[in-house]
Amino acid sequence: MAGVREVILGVGGGIAAYKSCDLLRRLQERGYAVTVVPTPSSLNFVGSATWEALSGRPVTTQVWERVDEVRHISLAASADALIIAPATADLIARVAAGRADDLLTNLVLAVDVPILVVPAMHPQMWLDPATVANVQTLRSRGFVVMDPEVGRLTGEDIGPGRFPETLSIIEKFEKSLSIEKDFLGINVLVTAGGTREAIDPVRYIGNRSSGRQGAAVARAARDRGATVKLIMANSQLSHEETATLNGIEIIPVETATQMHAALEKEFPTTRLLIMSAAVADAKPSQVSDAKIKKGELKEIQLTENPDLLKSIAKMRDKQVIIAFAAETNGDLGAAREKMQAKGANILYLNDVSGGAIFGSDQTEGVILTGNGAHIPVTNTSKDTLAELLLDQALIQLG
Repeated sequence: MAGVREVILGVGGGIAAYKSCDLLRRLQERGYAVTVVPTPSSLNFVGSATWEALSGRPVTTQVWERVDEVRHISLAASADALIIAPATADLIARVAAGRADDLLTNLVLAVDVPILVVPAMHPQMWLDPATVANVQTLRSRGFVVMDPEVGRLTGEDIGPGRFPETLSIIEKFEKSLSIEKDFLGINVLVTAGGTREAIDPVRYIGNRSSGRQGAAVARAARDRGATVKLIMANSQLSHEETATLNGIEIIPVETATQMHAALEKEFPTTRLLIMSAAVADAKPSQVSDAKIKKGELKEIQLTENPDLLKSIAKMRDKQVIIAFAAETNGDLGAAREKMQAKGANILYLNDVSGGAIFGSDQTEGVILTGNGAHIPVTNTSKDTLAELLLDQALIQLG
């Protein structure tokens, strides 16, 4: 299921609720954005303040909170998947009966996305005929219900009903979404952001690139099993956005020269290179050690930066290269000539007329491939574009 980003984490009122804090963190590390929806009774174990601090998002438990947002509908509309962990016997029974007496059970009825249920309860409750029947009902409706682990629970009791380990839950979750690890064993290198070329200690020549598209590609490649390195020039990402890059080695650079050096070092061990960074075409011929006075700043002599893509492509062994072109005229012929001249296998031409695309979460353009195809991309998220580009890269990788 490509492009899964928004996950609702429903938390039931069992002692295992505290273990879902780790589940939340691990989901975030894998690039998922998580909104926590606890049941009112679960707040006896883990409070709203904890969930808000960990998720960075507001937490509500009843449909009567934030009524102006129609919370159960707005959350359902943005969700890509729902995990209920832990799911108590009572919560499973209410969901099986179609009850809607708190925000979470309302959400279950409102969403049209994959739902994973992670039960945790005393063995006798798990094995009770009523619970067995309720679980069977959920599975018959398409819910994915994990079997709890066997082990020690509260007190001295041992048996089936123990909350599964976090990694087991995530593995089950991604399997239920059919997220393929089709880049397993592949080294992916991504450039992102916009380079800056110093004029003096205060001023620089730069561009509007935020780094969001490169970050999206890096996350998508990581989630599909790749080992990813991200050469990031002057990131404009928020703290929350940066937190989604866990598991990705970030190489910070500022100038085109620094990015070139990083590329030369990392490219030989790379199988797929995605050049999404906006690299300055020129830099000042001389950089002043002191701030230039306003009255003296009359002209700046420029010298051309090296063509990073063309230079790196000459080092290619069997690597596949994806290039980006930001244009204001949408000339497909010129873009294809550029792709061939610079040695790219795939090129994404995006239309930045009027300052569009830069800094946005959305993108629009055309994917050009080496076999002559062009694939229109109409007003879609940068996360979705990342998946589309990786799909095309897989074809090139064979």
